Amino acid sequence: MSFRNRLTLFFVLIVIVPMVAVAVVLFRLISDNEDGKANARLAAEQNVAINMYKDASARALATLGRVASDEELSAGLQDDDLPAARTRAVALLGAEGARRIVLVRDGTPVIDVGTKKAIAPITRPLTDAQHSRQFGDLQLSVQDAPTYAAAVRRTTGADAVVVWIDDTQVASTIEGAPAKPPKGRSGDISISGDDYRYATFPAPGMLGSRIRVAVLAPKAETTGQVAKSRIIAGGILAGFFILAVTFAFAVSRSLRGQVMELLDAARRLGRGDFTTRVPAVGGDEFAALGEEFNRMAQQLEERLADLAQERERVQNSMRRLGQAVGSNLDRDALLQLVVQTAVDGVGGEAGRATVRPRRDAPLEERVRVGGINGLTGALREAEARALRSGKAEEAAVGDGCALAHPLSGSDTREGVVGLVSVGRSGRAFTAGERDLFHYLATQAGVSMENVGLHETVARESVTDELTGLFNRRRFDEVLDTEVERAKRFAQPMALVLLDIDDFKQVNDTYGHQQGDVVLREVGRVLRESCREIDEPARYGGEELAVVLPGTDLHGAYLLAERVRRGVESLRLPLMVAEGDIQVTASLGVAALPESADDQDGLVAAADAAMYDAKRAGKNRAMRAQRDHSL
Repeated sequence: MSFRNRLTLFFVLIVIVPMVAVAVVLFRLISDNEDGKANARLAAEQNVAINMYKDASARALATLGRVASDEELSAGLQDDDLPAARTRAVALLGAEGARRIVLVRDGTPVIDVGTKKAIAPITRPLTDAQHSRQFGDLQLSVQDAPTYAAAVRRTTGADAVVVWIDDTQVASTIEGAPAKPPKGRSGDISISGDDYRYATFPAPGMLGSRIRVAVLAPKAETTGQVAKSRIIAGGILAGFFILAVTFAFAVSRSLRGQVMELLDAARRLGRGDFTTRVPAVGGDEFAALGEEFNRMAQQLEERLADLAQERERVQNSMRRLGQAVGSNLDRDALLQLVVQTAVDGVGGEAGRATVRPRRDAPLEERVRVGGINGLTGALREAEARALRSGKAEEAAVGDGCALAHPLSGSDTREGVVGLVSVGRSGRAFTAGERDLFHYLATQAGVSMENVGLHETVARESVTDELTGLFNRRRFDEVLDTEVERAKRFAQPMALVLLDIDDFKQVNDTYGHQQGDVVLREVGRVLRESCREIDEPARYGGEELAVVLPGTDLHGAYLLAERVRRGVESLRLPLMVAEGDIQVTASLGVAALPESADDQDGLVAAADAAMYDAKRAGKNRAMRAQRDHSL
C-alpha cells in the first residue's frame, strides 16, 4: 500500500470514524443531559412535596397533643359517652384547625369526624392522666389532599400534582389524571393526549390507608430542547469535517518527499550504523526530527556505558534494601516488598511467597507479583526441590525458569516456614542474579523470625495464660473502646459476666489443679460460643466476661444461655480420684442502651444480674433490668 493510500486510510480512521462516533455519542449525551435536567427538576419538586408532607405531619403532631389533652374529650371517653366525645371532636376540628380526627379501639374506629380526604396523619395512644387506662389510639390530620396538591403546585411550580388514597384519586391539579396510581415510582404517562414524566412517593394515611403522591412534568419541553441542541452540534461537526478534509490534502503532498528521505536514513541507523546522519534542512518538525536522529546516534554509545554502571548501582541498592528488610515487623508488607524487589532485581516476570500459618500446617500463598501463567510448572518444581533440600534451588520446565529459596530463621529445628520464588520465560538466570536473589531471601527469613517473635510477645501481653482468653487489661481496653463506639454511632453493644458456681468448693475439695482444669474448660466453652468479633476474657478469679459489639440485650441473652448449657454439659474427669465432676455457671447480661448509659453502669448492671442469677438458684442467665427510679 502506498504512502498516499496509507495517509488516506489514516485520515479515515482518525478523523472520519471518530467524528461519526463523536456525533453518535454527542447526540446521545445531549439527549441524556436534557433528560437528566428534566429528571433533576422533577426530583427536586418531589423532594419539596415530601418535605411539605412531613411538615403537615409535624403540624399534626403539635395539634394532636392539644387535642389529646382536651379535658372535655377525655371526660367523654372516660365515661364511655361516645356521642359526647364525638360532639367534642367535631368542635375541636374547627377550634384546632384539624381536618380529621379518628379514635380507634381494638382496630375499629369508634369516632371518625372530618373529611375522608385527610392525609399526613399522626397517631398516639390516648390514656387517662395516671396512664392506667388506655381509651384507644387517636389519629389526627391537619391537611387534606386537595389543599396539599394545590400548595405543592404553587410552591414548586410543577405542572401537575395528583394524590391517591389507596387506589382512589382524591386530588388533582390537572384534568384527566388517572383514577388509580401508576405502577412504579417513576416513569412516563399520557394524560389527555399529552406525555408527562412522573415521580411518586408513598406515605401512610388515616386508618392504615396508603397515600401515593405524584408530581408531573411535560415531556414536550425536553424534546424541543434536544432537537435544538442536536442541530447546533451537527453544524459544528460538519464545519470541522470540511476543515479536516482540506487540511489533509494540503499536508499529504508535502509529507511524502520528506518521509522518503527520513526513511532511508532511519534504515541505515537501524542497522547499527551510528555514523549515519539524517538531512535536517529547514525549520519545520521534519528538520527537528532529523536533528533528534543525529543526537540519538551519538547518545546510544554513551547510554551503553551508563547501563553497566546503572546495573552495579541497582545491585548495591538491593543489598542495602535486604539489610533494611531485616528489621521490618509487618509480615504481609515484608513479603510483598521481598517478592517485588526480587522480581525487579533479577529481571523476572512473576514471583510469589508461600508461608506456613502454623508449624504443622501446609504452605499457603500469601503474596503474588505478576502473572504466573506459563511459569507454574517451573515454580512448583523449584519450590518442591527447596522444600526437600532446605536450601536454594533452581528448576526449568518447558520454556519457564524459576528460582526458589526457603525462609527459615536461626532456629533450624522449626524447619522451612515459607518459600520465596521468582520465574521468567525464555532464558535461565545468571550466576549474579542467583546470588542476588538468595541474599535477599536470606535476609527475608531473618526478618520473618523477627515478625514471629514480635507477634508472640504482643499476643502474650494481652492473653490469660491459664484459659487462653484475653486478660483483664485487654478486657478493659476493649470495653472502653466498644462503649465509646456504641455511643458515638448509636449502636447496641452488650456485656456478659460469668461466674462458676461453687468454684471455691471445687478447689477446697479436689485441689487447685482440678480448679485450673475447670477454668480452662469453661473458658474453652465461652470461646467456642463467641463470634469472631466478640472479645471473651478472664475478668478475675473464677469470673469470665465477653464483650459483644453490635448486639442487643436479647442477642446477648441467647449467647449467655448457649454458654450456660455448654458449661452444664461438661463432664470433667477427677485428677485425684476416679469419676468426674459437673460444674454450672451463673451469668448476668446487660446492654447499651437497654440496661445502662455508660461503661460503669453497664458493668454494674451485668454484675447485678449475675448475682440475681446466683440468688435465684444458680445455673441460669439473667438479664439486667434498668432502674427507672434513678
